[in-house]
Amino acid sequence: MIRITELKLPLTEKSRENTPDELRAAILKRLGIAASSLIDFHVFKRSYDARKRNEGICFVYIVDVTARDEANILQRHANDPHIRLAPDTRYQPPPRAQTQRKDRPVVVGFGPCGLFAALILAQQGYRPLVLERGKDVRRRTQDTWGLWRKSVLMPESNVQFGEGGAGLFSDGKLYSQIKDPRFLGRKVMQEFIRAGAPPEILYVSKPHIGTFRLTGVVSAMREEIIALGGAVRFESKVVDITIESGQTRGVTLESGEFIATEQVVLALGHSSRDTFRMLHRRGVFMEPKPFAIGFRIEHPQSMIDRARLGRYAGHPALGAADYKLVHHANNGRSVYSFCMCPGGTVVAATSETGRVVTNGMSQYSRNERNANAGIVVGVDPAQDYPGGPLAGLELQEQWEATAFELGGRTYRAPGQLVGDFIRNVPSQALGAIEPSYKPGITLGDLGLALPSYAIDAIREALPAFGKQIVGFDREDAVLTGIESRTSSPLRITRDARSLQSLNVRGLYPCGEGAGYAGGILSAGVDGIKVAEAVVAERTT
Repeated sequence: MIRITELKLPLTEKSRENTPDELRAAILKRLGIAASSLIDFHVFKRSYDARKRNEGICFVYIVDVTARDEANILQRHANDPHIRLAPDTRYQPPPRAQTQRKDRPVVVGFGPCGLFAALILAQQGYRPLVLERGKDVRRRTQDTWGLWRKSVLMPESNVQFGEGGAGLFSDGKLYSQIKDPRFLGRKVMQEFIRAGAPPEILYVSKPHIGTFRLTGVVSAMREEIIALGGAVRFESKVVDITIESGQTRGVTLESGEFIATEQVVLALGHSSRDTFRMLHRRGVFMEPKPFAIGFRIEHPQSMIDRARLGRYAGHPALGAADYKLVHHANNGRSVYSFCMCPGGTVVAATSETGRVVTNGMSQYSRNERNANAGIVVGVDPAQDYPGGPLAGLELQEQWEATAFELGGRTYRAPGQLVGDFIRNVPSQALGAIEPSYKPGITLGDLGLALPSYAIDAIREALPAFGKQIVGFDREDAVLTGIESRTSSPLRITRDARSLQSLNVRGLYPCGEGAGYAGGILSAGVDGIKVAEAVVAERTT
């Protein structure tokens, strides 16, 4: 099979994408072959190039081609870096053990990382037991809406905890910048598609599923795990771990039940603070790591579309436009956009009483009025929170509690208009942009909501971003605070080869909570890797 990269076709029609016939003609021309030589082709990846949007936007394809006499074609194009032998992207599962051990591998947490760790273990015949502190996706959704509509927080069932993890109530983004030489991300996509996700996620450049679609996908994958001999137990919070002579022996649930096992996959998520503290007390090695804090910003999606796509704004083949911005402030801080949600909403994402946290979410359609993104500032352990592996966690808690106070102590979030924030004056009334955050925002002074170094950097960055996207620093754009759980503030460090804890055998830290992933796709990939490591240990 031959892979063609950088195959460009212009976007000329207002109502359609490129047709198969147009792609076929472009392939024949690019390879210099007759139509009779082309057996088949499929699109591996499709993106668009809007850098010269006023001159025209083009689709950019990676296409895998089956043709007659491929060796001759490759030889003729040996000097063309965009025509090469297609790599093998099929998933190669690890070898199975010949005999079964008595203990079952236990997976703690059922977000994307735990989901894929359990799925791979189940597909390999190891009957994993999943322990999830939250509820199943249906009941979890009801509880989450309870916070958004009625300001009633369920500490164990919310945006952070429950089936699907924090990624469930997000944009459902399925792209990452991780190195993936084995194409494990493609395995993640294929499993999502088998469970009901739209097939296009396998080839569009920035795939997403959206929250409501993702709920059905996650449920279907859970049912497959169970059908293969696994078990999933909700409302089963792990409160302790037993370690003897550096070896995992089992976990204890909040109910008092002890579950014996010598293999525990820790797929905790970045908000399992009580579990982090328990592991720290038990002496599990961990260390602080950088993360970021900031606000959510909202603009009309139509404004972002015009700025990014020009006259092609609203084209049905392009969808809602996104952006990615970065600014290096004079105080040495980096400010950047995070988790941009086109056509989405800002959501209440706290998991703890007396704290306010924001996040962004989009449905598959991405057709809400506003675009939103985190505007965040990097923070560093040595400079900003020295004092041990839990210091970053404590920093998050401090500012989330401040946001709760500034919002009025009702889970409303503090907010401010961009113009007022830049001028350092409290906001008293909204402009044309209506904030989407539920249960609502309390206008005031966001200069009190984060450390001064973060406030100064964001104030400097917003006008700079306005030079890149016209209107980004418009007076009535809305800032909502705070965005504090961009990633885990610590890393539960593991051995690079065995993927086990540095000082506890049989303990496999993974995913976002352990500091080894940053989103649905990378968490799913890490879950696959750790499942394979569990299998490898069981076969020795």
